[in-house]
Amino acid sequence: MIKVSLKDGSIKEVEQGISILELAKNISEGLARVATAGEVNGEVKDLRFKLEEDCNVNILTFDNEEGKKAYWHTTTHIMAQAVKRLFPDTKLGIGPAIENGFYYDFKVDKPFDEEDIKKIEEEANKIIKEDLEIKRFTLPREEAINFMSEKKEDYKVELIKELPEGEEISFYEQGEYVDLCAGPHLESTGKVKKMKILNTSAAYWKGNQENDSMQRIYGISFPKASMLEDYLTMIEEAKKRDHRKLGRELDLFFFDETAPGMAYWMPKGLKMMNILIDLWRKEHEKRGYMEFSGPQLNSSELWKTSGHWDHYKEDMFVLTDSDGKEQALKPMNCPNAIKIFASKLRSYKDLPLRFNDIDVIHRNEKSGQLNGLFRVRMFRQDDSHNFITEDQIGSEIKDIIEIAKYLYGIFGLDFELTLSTRPDDYMGDIELWNKAEANLRNVLDELCGKDQYRINEGDGAFYGPKIDIKMKDCLGREWQMGTVQVDFQLPLRFNLSYIDHDGEKKTPILIHRALFGSFERFIGIITEHFAGAFPVWLSPVQVRILPIADAHMEYAKKVQNELIAKGIRVELDERNEKIGYKIREAQVQKVPYMLVVGEKEVEAGTLGVRSRSEGDIGAMTVSDFIQKIEEEIKNHVK
Repeated sequence: MIKVSLKDGSIKEVEQGISILELAKNISEGLARVATAGEVNGEVKDLRFKLEEDCNVNILTFDNEEGKKAYWHTTTHIMAQAVKRLFPDTKLGIGPAIENGFYYDFKVDKPFDEEDIKKIEEEANKIIKEDLEIKRFTLPREEAINFMSEKKEDYKVELIKELPEGEEISFYEQGEYVDLCAGPHLESTGKVKKMKILNTSAAYWKGNQENDSMQRIYGISFPKASMLEDYLTMIEEAKKRDHRKLGRELDLFFFDETAPGMAYWMPKGLKMMNILIDLWRKEHEKRGYMEFSGPQLNSSELWKTSGHWDHYKEDMFVLTDSDGKEQALKPMNCPNAIKIFASKLRSYKDLPLRFNDIDVIHRNEKSGQLNGLFRVRMFRQDDSHNFITEDQIGSEIKDIIEIAKYLYGIFGLDFELTLSTRPDDYMGDIELWNKAEANLRNVLDELCGKDQYRINEGDGAFYGPKIDIKMKDCLGREWQMGTVQVDFQLPLRFNLSYIDHDGEKKTPILIHRALFGSFERFIGIITEHFAGAFPVWLSPVQVRILPIADAHMEYAKKVQNELIAKGIRVELDERNEKIGYKIREAQVQKVPYMLVVGEKEVEAGTLGVRSRSEGDIGAMTVSDFIQKIEEEIKNHVK
């Protein structure tokens, strides 16, 4: 017998060699029905995995991130099986689970058309109904190579040859279909209820443009048909909210092939960005932050000292100056903040020192990864680099999270905190890493409750672990927003110091932090969150005045001047158009308030007020309307 510790703290004594699925049945038949994989001592395992010694086990379901991956990984094999049935000469690439669903890359003679995709989806759902048992088996290296060679799966042979000597080579079989795969997978195809192909795109083998071109098919699946329907409804709603589409329609921003990954900001869009920046500045000044600005272009020596040259060079825009020396447009602000700190002697009395900036930074993102404002090459990060003593780590991070709570609360956004730990290519001493991670865990335990936050193993920055801020929008989509990173490494690499209370030199701790993430990305996210109908305090145009005829223009201009004097952002529609047309267009432009001015309003000295959300709300005096809109703004931004 062995002892198995479960996530709820209970311990079960079970027979040695019991599988994870049998353990789930031992706990409850209901749990076994929805189980998708298991976590054994922190490692995700197949439900077929047998427990041979005392261990910690967590039964995963579709509600867990890793449980979803097992579910979607199984479905990608089902889709690939459908492709091989219908198009036997197709060669298999790779088919991973991703954040929302899965994809599979195929080498085809001619791309699948819409009719082909429809047939593939139908065949995949037929395979689900066949409820084929999914079996796992392993082969020695040479046998595995021969096995895939006989099937003429050249890409699979290449993958096997790249595996380290002695690596276990596993396969999964369902019916006539066999695929090279590490797993985990469900027990049968019938465990998947229904799948849907979402779209297709071109891709390169292993993401390298020098390699063969492939066709990638994206799909999604869920344990319940209703969940699939809800997801597809959400996708359709998301299309309507696409920030790239709304950015053009609302005259906020656009992209052009002359500057890939770099937005052109229209006056209204830049106005909105400046409103956000003003809010950000005001809140940080209140909290003792000091804004600075640094060079856009730095010598390669700076980036070599910081470690970016070794860890990040391929994502940097590297230039050669007139003396033949290499320089790079900055992809990060941290080395410049470090230079500001090092520019004069610092004392423990100065700490915390909080240097924030919104300088433009550049990252050489691959063209295939660019995605509107979500993934760009030029952006303004709402950065800060806080230099502190070691005993200030906890209090400083808590203060940062408080700022995040305030800023996100203004937009009605909720967020969760996650811990990202040491990556494989980490820099520096492992003991310092362990200390930094322990500090972050302690803070999160206090803020969220012990074990009440997610851990992303290996997802930290190369110089330190981090707390990531994950936000959900009104469609339930999760976004990676801000980050708080504890860094023991860069202060050492730059030989930073401060004079401690005992007169000795000490090395400060550096906290890198951004809360919006970047102003560009945040605007993209809230554009979709609000579907372009921004709250009145943020709208680049808060009011549009709509005179019915030229005879009412003088009064309309008088009202416009009164509103401008009060700091209200207002437009006057002077076009010779019917009032109904003007109202409809203002509504399409999502202007919060429309003020109709006709003969009746001129005589009474009033305004016909229309709300974007409520329609006609009646007549008001100019002063009453000003009071109304000022109250609305005040209630949003306190």
